[in-house]
Amino acid sequence: MLEVKHAEDPLFAQESEEGYRNPTEVKMSQIVLPCHANHCGELSAGQLLKWMDSTACLSAERHAGCSCITASVDDIHFEHTIGVGKVVNIIAKVNRAFTSSMEVGILVTCEDLYTDSQWNVCHAFATFVARRTEAGKVQLKQMIPHTQTEQMEYSLAAERRRMRLIHAEIITDLLSSSTAQLGECQEYQDAVPAERTRVESVELVLPPHANHQVSTFGGQIMAWMENVATIAASRLCKAHPTLRSIDMFHFRGPSHIGDRLVLKAIVNNAFKHSMEVGVCAEAYQGGEPLRHINSAFMTFEVLDSDRKQRTLPRIRPEPVDGKRRYQEAIARKKIRLDRKYIISCKQTEVPLSVPWDPSNQMYLSYNNVSALKLMDTRNNWVLTTEKNKVRLYTLEENGTLCFKVEKYVNVPAEQTFHLLSDLRRRKEWDQHYKECEVINEADEEDTIYRVATPSVSKGGKGKDFILLASRRKPCDTSDPYLIALRSVTLPTHPPTENYTRGEVLCAGFTIWEESTTVTKITYYNQATPGVLPYISTDIAGLSSSFYSVFSACSHFLEANKDSTDVLSPSPPLLDPQG
Repeated sequence: MLEVKHAEDPLFAQESEEGYRNPTEVKMSQIVLPCHANHCGELSAGQLLKWMDSTACLSAERHAGCSCITASVDDIHFEHTIGVGKVVNIIAKVNRAFTSSMEVGILVTCEDLYTDSQWNVCHAFATFVARRTEAGKVQLKQMIPHTQTEQMEYSLAAERRRMRLIHAEIITDLLSSSTAQLGECQEYQDAVPAERTRVESVELVLPPHANHQVSTFGGQIMAWMENVATIAASRLCKAHPTLRSIDMFHFRGPSHIGDRLVLKAIVNNAFKHSMEVGVCAEAYQGGEPLRHINSAFMTFEVLDSDRKQRTLPRIRPEPVDGKRRYQEAIARKKIRLDRKYIISCKQTEVPLSVPWDPSNQMYLSYNNVSALKLMDTRNNWVLTTEKNKVRLYTLEENGTLCFKVEKYVNVPAEQTFHLLSDLRRRKEWDQHYKECEVINEADEEDTIYRVATPSVSKGGKGKDFILLASRRKPCDTSDPYLIALRSVTLPTHPPTENYTRGEVLCAGFTIWEESTTVTKITYYNQATPGVLPYISTDIAGLSSSFYSVFSACSHFLEANKDSTDVLSPSPPLLDPQG
């Protein structure tokens, strides 16, 4: 049963004017029947992937007005299994459209019809590409967000897309550096030879497996891949494994009706309570060579009768390639844990300072920018005070105080971005920046600084901060320039006796181009105990130092608006062709 429009439903969390419905939103509801389940009476993860892909594809096609194909799927973590008789509810909607591709958000929940209870199963983000028409390449219309939630997802979609574009290259570099440090594979007694878990299966692509453009459904390919991965995992554990997560993957090429799809799987490594299975899908027709369609890494665990994780047998890798896969699985596990720890947990659960290293740089940068974008999309700020067109706003939610300061300047937005991007120049206008030095220039977009600030009390110690600064140029005219700041820890720079180590959870600038010569600057800060002493009197209305600081910022920008002594412009991050 498929609905493109729906009645009021708490799952949708709509918060806009009465009667508004996202025009791309599609909902699918399915009762889990025995034919959908495995021998444990649980919904097959492959079947769920097919339903998710179908729902998301219909949402994408509703927006594009033409057929679409699955290009990639971000990490999926399955929180719960679903039993026979339960109802699966899937909601999909387009978060943002680029030139010819779009991000579709997918939410899966489970409903018990007898107890009227519901719970989340997983959420995912998939990228779909509009197929060329007879008139040529499709130019997608832009999404216009109407609610705060839609604005948030619209803004974050650009950052997620950036991460997808660099994901493969970053992962390759991390695996190369990580596996080089691991040394030889550890030998275990009674280890199971990896070749015993090897699975190879072939499927003939028939019309029911394809869409109306004769391309194989991405969800169908994922279901076949999950099937062989489950067999490989079962051969290791001699039990029924439960799929817990699928790493981000990309479809390398299309498959069509008549293809023979060759699916291969093997357990790459087994840890105490989980195992990684590598899966590959290749296609051919007639005597042509195999075409690589997709590769994926799936993580399984085995639960006992009490739903507790069972200890798994160890694996003995095959020579050469098997040892490489074995070591890369160890590196991927660390990357996976970093990603889940930094990205997946709620903002309130993220510690103030996260250790930084090259393996988690991509995810810390994403978290840093995403946190600032989330603050920027809030619409319930309260104006606390205004002086000479410098405005101070506050927002208190869940016991957390945030503030923002707004100011317009007569300086082009790109020049403002470059001038504010180098924190070493901030001491020229901000009295709170006593010292600032670059510790690590990770890349063109991410730099780690040590910032020292004076004491707020006479005779007291000053504070120092280790800050990750992440810079972003706009994806298009509906995005601002961004400079996001958050604390990180580095073993090379522990706290010192001369300073008290301060923490910044989320801070930074959004820079909006109002015209070619006028720019709106907004500074955000999620106040922490280390920051509050510097701004408490302003928020209480007992001081206007915020006005002095941002007036000085305005003078600094206008005095340097023609300066070329700024950071060299970085190339565009996103492919303008979508």
